[in-house]
Amino acid sequence: MSQAFDISRMDYCNALCCDITDELMRSLQSVQNAAARLVTGTRRCDHISSVLRQLHWLPVRQRVMFKIATLVHRSLSGSAPGYLADDCQLVADARVRQLRSADTRALVVSRSRSSFGDRTFAVAGPLVWNSLPPNLRLRGLSYGQLRRLLKFLPRNKKR
Repeated sequence: MSQAFDISRMDYCNALCCDITDELMRSLQSVQNAAARLVTGTRRCDHISSVLRQLHWLPVRQRVMFKIATLVHRSLSGSAPGYLADDCQLVADARVRQLRSADTRALVVSRSRSSFGDRTFAVAGPLVWNSLPPNLRLRGLSYGQLRRLLKFLPRNKKR
């Protein structure tokens, strides 16, 4: 019960956490670490990486990217609400001429007028999706396959 509550609170508005400062990201990571210690009864002096692995929790920055990427995948496959799917337009569908980028399943990135606007799903979703390796953007990739492959991406990439 406690584990589900902690994770659901951390997943709230993931796109807003997409481009936050390193200091704020460290604070969120500290909250996640404290929640993991609470759930498992681990002492503060014990290393947290193994505890997060035991709980199958990704570090916060990677978790945010994971959640956004899976939501974009669901939007493209038609299993997300329409208001989210409207924010995910393929480059191939947006142009009259065929471009080389049409084969990569890249998304059109909306422009925003502020750094806060860059954190909306309409901007953050396509940016995260376009930053994924091409093999993760394939048309035939199932939701489960995408989730498995996303968990093994390098953790040190910001985007």
